[in-house]
Amino acid sequence: MSVIILLIIFSVIVATAFLIAFIWAVRSGQFDDTKSPSVRMLFDEEPTEKDKNNQSKE
Repeated sequence: MSVIILLIIFSVIVATAFLIAFIWAVRSGQFDDTKSPSVRMLFDEEPTEKDKNNQSKE
C-alpha cells in the first residue's frame, strides 16, 4: 500500500512540473506564431556572400 502512495505522490509532482513548464512556455511566447513556421520552408533564402564565393570557385 505504501508503494501506491509513493507512486501517486511522484505522479502529482511530475504532473505539476509539466504544468509549470507549459505555463512558462505560454508566457514566454512559444505558441504566439503558429502560421509562419509551416510556410517558412516554401520561401527560398537569398544566397549569402559565402555561398556566392563557393559557387564561383566551382
